[in-house]
Amino acid sequence: MSRLKVGVIFGGACEEHPVSVKSAREVARNLDTEKYEPLWIGITTGGDWRLCDGPDTDWENASTRPVTLSPDRSVHGLLVMGQEGYETVRLDVVFPMLHGRLGEDGAIQGLLELSGIPYVGCGIQASAACMDKSLAYTVAKSAGIATPTFWVVAENEEIDPDRLRYPVFVKPARSGSSFGVSKITRADELPSALSAARQYDSKVLIEEVVAGSEIGCAVLGELSGLSTGEVDRVDLSHGFFRIHQEDSPETGSENSTFIVPADISDESRQLVQETAMTIYRTLGCEGLARVDMFLTDDGRVVLNEVNTMPGMTSYSRYPRMMAAAGVPLSDLIDRLISMTLHGKKR
Repeated sequence: MSRLKVGVIFGGACEEHPVSVKSAREVARNLDTEKYEPLWIGITTGGDWRLCDGPDTDWENASTRPVTLSPDRSVHGLLVMGQEGYETVRLDVVFPMLHGRLGEDGAIQGLLELSGIPYVGCGIQASAACMDKSLAYTVAKSAGIATPTFWVVAENEEIDPDRLRYPVFVKPARSGSSFGVSKITRADELPSALSAARQYDSKVLIEEVVAGSEIGCAVLGELSGLSTGEVDRVDLSHGFFRIHQEDSPETGSENSTFIVPADISDESRQLVQETAMTIYRTLGCEGLARVDMFLTDDGRVVLNEVNTMPGMTSYSRYPRMMAAAGVPLSDLIDRLISMTLHGKKR
């Protein structure tokens, strides 16, 4: 039997480019090449699309060909540029291994919808809603999910620092991996924190610190229903979780340790998993999502954020939680592709 052609898109023109490349390398190591023929589409930091041999360390400088994803459904795949025109390559499915802006916000999903190619992960609406933390909080609250107390500061808008109850987190509303995030304890720290967040997004979210443990839950959606990985807990020695900005996260975090399964009671574990699945359904997620929450000292679960294309690096939480539940990354990739090909058409 011929192998299925899987387009793996990675890189991206945003701050999470390096994380995406690392995720793609793990996918390359775990993709069953007897079943799938991967076509590696790397997006440079400048936004150029390149058809390359894989996400190795020198892919941006290697011999590559310009490529684009055709929005023409009759093509159902790629336009590969050459000196005398272009050739078409039909794709069976796309794995958009992109994080952050233009990858998890509905942009690439919109292009894939136009192309008619099935793709792994959430659709346009869920991607956009989850990427904007203020929207995700608003939707979740309507379903009875607890969220932090928060304020939204629009572009060119100011906020009275005396309105806030410190400490607070100041963060870009539509970014990830803790880029531009500050934790402040005094009113005079607010201007610099707003400035740092606005380097990544014109819309800024301010939220009260939730006293409790940082908890994560990997959710996998298949035709048979939802399942979860083992719950994890981020054990912080100081500061806040920002592993993707550290110098060598592969060898261990500077301030965090991951405890999988989380050292919480069975009752709390069940509540976290049920809450994560409720959040997944409420926000309309598909395929996979990592739901980050807080478990308070009095046993409540509070939403932190939802990652619709969580990291797949060697140190990432989602594959670690799924592996702890008996689903290694190779099986996870296979199940995601299978579900995408046999799921409902968008």
